[in-house]
Amino acid sequence: MLEFRNVSKSFWTGTQHKVILDRASFRVDLGESMGILAPNGTGKTTVVNMMAGLEKPDEGEIIRGCKISFPLGFMGGVISKLSAMENARYIARLYGLDPDYVEAFCRWLCGLEEYFDQPLGTYSAGMKSRFTFALMLALDFDIYLIDEGMPSTTDVEFNKKAADLLRERLRTTTIVIVSHQPETLEKYCRKAAVLMHGQLHMFDSLEEAKQLYDYETKS
Repeated sequence: MLEFRNVSKSFWTGTQHKVILDRASFRVDLGESMGILAPNGTGKTTVVNMMAGLEKPDEGEIIRGCKISFPLGFMGGVISKLSAMENARYIARLYGLDPDYVEAFCRWLCGLEEYFDQPLGTYSAGMKSRFTFALMLALDFDIYLIDEGMPSTTDVEFNKKAADLLRERLRTTTIVIVSHQPETLEKYCRKAAVLMHGQLHMFDSLEEAKQLYDYETKS
């Protein structure tokens, strides 16, 4: 499970004190994928980074009782001057996995062909996104963190393979998706929360969360 206990997080923007979370408490149990609806600018990426351990709360406690992924799209764990092949094998060793398997899996899913052996620094944003997502799925996590949904690229084959793999993982793992678009959550979550004004409002269903979200964003 993943649990936040009275967690507070805020920062100074240069013009105002922005509160991301104010004494928020919630829990994500394994087997219950959850979506979080949050308008742009409310700090949803900060919340995901705290779940992953990339950022620390100002106050409160975050308990990680299982293996939690880095957020989809996070590039902090890879090295730009190294190729995707070198990065895949390096990350595999860090997690104690078979480098041959992780490399082969990423090559298959990415479909980058000869670019897989080129430095990541030469990649387009879409290519980096494809590699990061492949790397995340190649590793073995109990909870996968996704910020703003599936990577959307012009590569139709990649989009289909990635979507199919994510649905397959839902059978044995848990996914937390944070987005400002309710339709992004509909494919993968039944349970949802709404992040607004530093408060995380939990609901038993996505439909209930959407009602509050629509009311707050359209009023």
